[in-house]
Amino acid sequence: MKYQEAIKHWMEKLAQDEKVIFLGYNIKYGSKAYGTLKDVPKEKLIETPLAENLMVGLAVGLALEGFKPVLFFERHDFILVAMDALVNHLDKIERMSHGEFKPVVLIRAIVGATKPLYPGLQHMQDFSEMFKKIFNFQVIDLKTNEDIKRGYGEAGKFEKTHMLIERKDLYPEEVGG
Repeated sequence: MKYQEAIKHWMEKLAQDEKVIFLGYNIKYGSKAYGTLKDVPKEKLIETPLAENLMVGLAVGLALEGFKPVLFFERHDFILVAMDALVNHLDKIERMSHGEFKPVVLIRAIVGATKPLYPGLQHMQDFSEMFKKIFNFQVIDLKTNEDIKRGYGEAGKFEKTHMLIERKDLYPEEVGG
């Protein structure tokens, strides 16, 4: 199975839960999250503008209202724009509210591809190690099919927030069963 197919499988599996909703840009139109959401019902997809901080705020709000948001960041580079909402809100709201509020968000964070065309320095940065150091929620790097199963299997329970690092260069690669 190719890496992209494994991710797509998990998106379709998550979409079976009536409370799961996907949000981000290029998810309902355009690439449909690099093809991984193409068979997810359109009513489960919320297309957002290029406003990453807003996207996190929307995901937190949806989570507080009982939804299970899956937030798609097309590239790590753009997550930096959302760091205020990620670091100061999503990552800390449970502790700041003494457990009264516990928004759970599944974050898909894509490391941009280096091939077939070079996209430029601001479209392929990898902040995985930094994310692992600054967030209290789990950050899982998905490099193999086993990583994908473990990562989406755990995060898909929606018991706590997770950031799952996908690698666009691996999408066409075989990763096993």
